[in-house]
Amino acid sequence: MPLVRVTNFAISLDGYGAGEPQSLEAPFGHAGMKLHAWRFATWQDGAPSGVDALFGKQYDVGFGAEIMGANKFGPPGWQDDPDWRGWWGEDPPFHTPTYVLTHRPRESMEMEGGTTFHFLDTSVEQALAVAREAAGDLDVRIGGGASTVRDFVRAGLVDHLHLAVVPVVLGRGTLLWEGLEGLEDTFHIEAVSAPSGVVHLSLSRMQG
Repeated sequence: MPLVRVTNFAISLDGYGAGEPQSLEAPFGHAGMKLHAWRFATWQDGAPSGVDALFGKQYDVGFGAEIMGANKFGPPGWQDDPDWRGWWGEDPPFHTPTYVLTHRPRESMEMEGGTTFHFLDTSVEQALAVAREAAGDLDVRIGGGASTVRDFVRAGLVDHLHLAVVPVVLGRGTLLWEGLEGLEDTFHIEAVSAPSGVVHLSLSRMQG
């Protein structure tokens, strides 16, 4: 049975997946690139092949579709720019059908490398049904941001989460854990610490 998964999703020690305010110049707000420096380090020539790299390599393995929130696709107000095509240029890193949740949908965008962006104004359950059909026998990735991940977890739709807890404190921003009290009662949780200071949490939904 294909799964619904979150991979390589970075949060701060106090649980924020992005800072504020988010803008074209500052996609992650006052967090800057702090939440993602561990991942960038694994891409460099001569980068170590340690714990961070091992988790990083699993980012896009086994997926046939992705779902993301509007704030991952673009900065606030991108819906008013008919020429906005996402942060990633003409060859985005997803290489699958990718569904953007927005209250102002637009025509689908076929990009290079196998990514096609589709824009949905629908519930998380309906969006997942569409993504599952597109993914076939492969898994569906919930790509973020934090509020989108939270909504799918709260709805009981996520089977596995890999969270990279980065050793920074943001104090404000978009909180992942809001409204998810008692999550430990429904997920089996394991932790692996990396020399970088990042703690990789693996949460697998318990089978009832």
